[in-house]
Amino acid sequence: MNKTTGKTPAQSPPKIAIIGAGPAGCMLARLLHLAGIPVTVFEGEASPNYRSQGGTLDLHTHTGIAALKQAGLFDKFLERARYDGDFLQITDKDLNVLIKRAGSPAPKESSDPEKDPSTRRRLAEQRPEIDRADLRRILTESLPEGTIKWGYHLKQLNLGSDSRSNALVFEKNNEIETERGFDLVIGADGAWSKVRGALSDQRPEYAGVGMIEMSIPEPATRAPELYAAVNRGNLFGQGEGKRLVVQQMGDGTLTVHIGFATADEHWTDSCGYDATDLAQTQAALLRQPDGLFADWHSMFHQAVLRAETKCIPRTLHKLPVGFRWEHRCGVTLVGDAAHLMTPFAGEGVNVALEDALRLARGIIAAVEGGADDGLDCGVFAFEEEMWTRAEKVARLTDQLTNIWMFSKGDPRSFIPKAMALHLKFRIPGFLHPLASPFTHSYFFLKNCFQR
Repeated sequence: MNKTTGKTPAQSPPKIAIIGAGPAGCMLARLLHLAGIPVTVFEGEASPNYRSQGGTLDLHTHTGIAALKQAGLFDKFLERARYDGDFLQITDKDLNVLIKRAGSPAPKESSDPEKDPSTRRRLAEQRPEIDRADLRRILTESLPEGTIKWGYHLKQLNLGSDSRSNALVFEKNNEIETERGFDLVIGADGAWSKVRGALSDQRPEYAGVGMIEMSIPEPATRAPELYAAVNRGNLFGQGEGKRLVVQQMGDGTLTVHIGFATADEHWTDSCGYDATDLAQTQAALLRQPDGLFADWHSMFHQAVLRAETKCIPRTLHKLPVGFRWEHRCGVTLVGDAAHLMTPFAGEGVNVALEDALRLARGIIAAVEGGADDGLDCGVFAFEEEMWTRAEKVARLTDQLTNIWMFSKGDPRSFIPKAMALHLKFRIPGFLHPLASPFTHSYFFLKNCFQR
């Protein structure tokens, strides 16, 4: 019986495979499990090591938070979330403050979210932060033992004449294994999705941005000034084609993300230093007079020089805005596999979790309805809705990437445009003509009073 609706399926449930145990895949598996629909998740990683996986996330009320609530995991989320982690400060390279948002106060000890519904609502609306690794732990541990088959690296999906003849070819312990017989295969396998490769020739495009991730342990003693500036939240330094972001993680560690515009997709081969070597990278970034961040404020130098333990170079990729594929019975995509974006809008994981929520609803309705073609119709309806929804977010992300990483001049000249785009994304269409004049007027007056 469906624990959410109380209905009994009209027919035996379909056999479903999810490729990838990331947020979208595990959320979908959790929702289907609650509905009494068995599912198998295949994950290439050998085990759930919950390693540090980048920075922090803020889940939005009507997307990520809504999915967690539907999955019965909101209280688990509150146990790990940081209610005072939404402090945000954006500055220029000289540490002049451009935007500052005060963090939300932590809940009082007397306010128990599990017993006080008003407290639970207030905390959700504050959009508290959570580490990526903590979110993954919550989702994977919510699934019955054996749901996730670890160490199954998908090599390719061979499409057959019908859904049950589709062949999933895995590498497991250096041996090839093939799985068939699924009514639905769902690709939640990220940027370089093998499932997407079976549906489309479209590959991710280079976004023109390189990135380096570092980490500062025990920052209160190793980098006290920087630690105070981050204030349990986020410090964004913005320059012309450059960005340095410092975020506090749940264990107190500061994660440093260094981004820069570069036309060379293979910049790690041509940069002249080993971008995986921390000491070499620190020296190159701050080298006088031509290091990327040589002329930045000493606070940002501290963010680079106090880093320890890791130095992870990346290149950012994206799928084209409006990417779609020809519908194929028995196969679909969610999350980055369906709509890979850069992180500059902060919407990626929320869109992925909403994908899981909406696809689960379609599958559950199809199983309860009992029609022979109900599952395929439900998946097709999901894809049509998701394509439209994701296109809107992808366009916003693309525009913000261009503003933040490719605009010329002082950040003060382009921040109003970025804020206007955020505002348009959240207000009704009939108010869109007012967004740009409002934000530009606000920042004009703000700058006047600061002089």
